[in-house]
Amino acid sequence: MKVLLSGILLFFFVKVPVWAQVKNPATDSKPFVLGVVEELSSEVLAEKRILNIYLPEGYAADDTTHYPVIYLLDGSADEDFIHVVGLVQFNTFPWIARVPKSIVVGIANVDRRRDFTYPTSVPEDKKRFPSTGQSGTFMTFLEKELQPFINKKYRTTASRLLIGQSLGGLLATEILFKKPQLFDKYVIISPSLWWDNGSLLSQVPAALPAVQVYIGVGKEGLTPSQVPRVMEVDANLLADKLNAVKHQHGKVYFDYLPQEDHATITHQAVFNALRLLYPVSEAGK
Repeated sequence: MKVLLSGILLFFFVKVPVWAQVKNPATDSKPFVLGVVEELSSEVLAEKRILNIYLPEGYAADDTTHYPVIYLLDGSADEDFIHVVGLVQFNTFPWIARVPKSIVVGIANVDRRRDFTYPTSVPEDKKRFPSTGQSGTFMTFLEKELQPFINKKYRTTASRLLIGQSLGGLLATEILFKKPQLFDKYVIISPSLWWDNGSLLSQVPAALPAVQVYIGVGKEGLTPSQVPRVMEVDANLLADKLNAVKHQHGKVYFDYLPQEDHATITHQAVFNALRLLYPVSEAGK
């Protein structure tokens, strides 16, 4: 049982690398370029952060078109960046046009346990994961450094979408509760709301701006928390709480995907979220 629990905890806290580039020794080969890599020196975090940037087809230095921005937590090349970019590109093909052409900003991780969690009152969690509890600092980084950097360097519109899964979903939920104006669309997938014995679920914002929220969860079962919780139940509770809050023309979508689990849900959930969060008229059809 202890071995199983350790495995579950490792899964929740570590994104497993799923992609690697294979070099072709042929002399006539050319690199396959998916985007660009930026390095941002953060004073808030006191470290350099790697950003993987996907620019939509047609983006050029001499063009005046501006684009929405999709911010992706767990955005390293060996995490979710490549898969999410593929979904965005597919949905922006002119013969599909479900989503407007968008810039994707993948935020590569340094310590996701540190950045995606708020302080916990559970002694066991403090002992097991001593670096956790710095989400407030990371939110400041997003607001004061990352978004201004992207807006200054790239041609962006005011439309900003945030995607977070697992601990990233926990952070996305915390931002929605505390600084909802940072994004106008939220994709929250399998959020680790069990953190600190589910204390975030006891907090409800007094009001929400005109934000669109997608919450997706699979058939995932018990969470690795001190007090037993069920991932699907927590996600449903979150949707209910958000629906009970006064919205300014916002909307909350709850999507239960029983054929997916914590490991497989991201791809399908992001696909569903893009379809729901962008009206046909907004995509340009």
